[in-house]
Amino acid sequence: MDAPARPWPPALADYAEQRELFRLLQHMLEELLIHKPDDPIQFMIDHLKQSNDDAPRICILGPPASGKTTVAIRLCKHLDAIRISQETLLFKEALALTKEAKAYKERKEKIPNALWANLIRERLSNVDCIKQGWILEGFPENQEQARLLQSFGIFPRHVAVLYAPDIMLIERNSGKRVDPLTEEVYHTTFDWPSDLLIQQRLVKPEGLSEEEMSKKLLEYHRNFPGVFQIYKKILRSINADQPCVDVISQALTYVQTRHRSAAPFTPRILFCGPPGSGKSLQAALIAQKYGVVNICCGQLLKETVAEKTKLGQLVKPYIDSGYPVPDYIVMKILAKRLNALDCMTNGWVLCGFPRDVEQGEELQKARIFPN
Repeated sequence: MDAPARPWPPALADYAEQRELFRLLQHMLEELLIHKPDDPIQFMIDHLKQSNDDAPRICILGPPASGKTTVAIRLCKHLDAIRISQETLLFKEALALTKEAKAYKERKEKIPNALWANLIRERLSNVDCIKQGWILEGFPENQEQARLLQSFGIFPRHVAVLYAPDIMLIERNSGKRVDPLTEEVYHTTFDWPSDLLIQQRLVKPEGLSEEEMSKKLLEYHRNFPGVFQIYKKILRSINADQPCVDVISQALTYVQTRHRSAAPFTPRILFCGPPGSGKSLQAALIAQKYGVVNICCGQLLKETVAEKTKLGQLVKPYIDSGYPVPDYIVMKILAKRLNALDCMTNGWVLCGFPRDVEQGEELQKARIFPN
């Protein structure tokens, strides 16, 4: 029979969680399964040398005229990420497949999904995208593109989808103006720049007619459900029918969140609050729902007294007289309980301690870090 599994030493577990080693190992394992390299060890060494696991990997999706370009540009400025769109791939990059894609464009033929996906893969393999992260604007357009990107190991962490009524999008399209220097998009009604110099250099893009816009919207609504099915766990819908600053703020807030990792994690939960706020009840409910050990500091002291140990004899006079138990005694009892096998294995939820800054500092000195 196998020996029973033992928990990691507390110091080692703390070190691994604080430096997110579990998440790093999980990500490297995913990369190994996707790419299946002939030399896994060298592949992992190269991954650690060049990859930035915290770099943004974002898709900004939405129907025509929903503001994807504006949102992508602003996010890139804030996050220092690389923006990738149809325009940048076709007219600003010297990629191996650019000429082939342009030929389709010049013949006014639809560029195949596989060609788009290969263009994106080639661009994302460049060192600037690896180091700084990337924002895909308007990609993937359909489920086939999304699956092709997945087959190449391209997985966004955040997908922000802009939405608005079709009538408003058609109206937006007719008033769209572009700054040729910055590529920022403005509108004659909704988002006109206050700077006179910018106003003077704005140009009307080669936009779609109302009929063409309606066809594009129809195509988008037909394709989007397939994309939604692939990215629904990491997708956030944002209403584009509101001031631009609010749309960008909501998008930025979302892309800066971190999704829950499936890497090993031991819950160490702390409930704080004034008397009567319901700490004990909430802690008990959390413990019951998630199978963690419920530790109420007051109850723990009473149990110590009942056990009639030396520590219990020290605590008993304080409990009987109603005086607070000295912090050093409480910490000794609490540290012993939190380092017990059940707490180290299943995690814990604590209420009733710390009650002040000094007690919080004592917890840290004992290397007890709620997460």
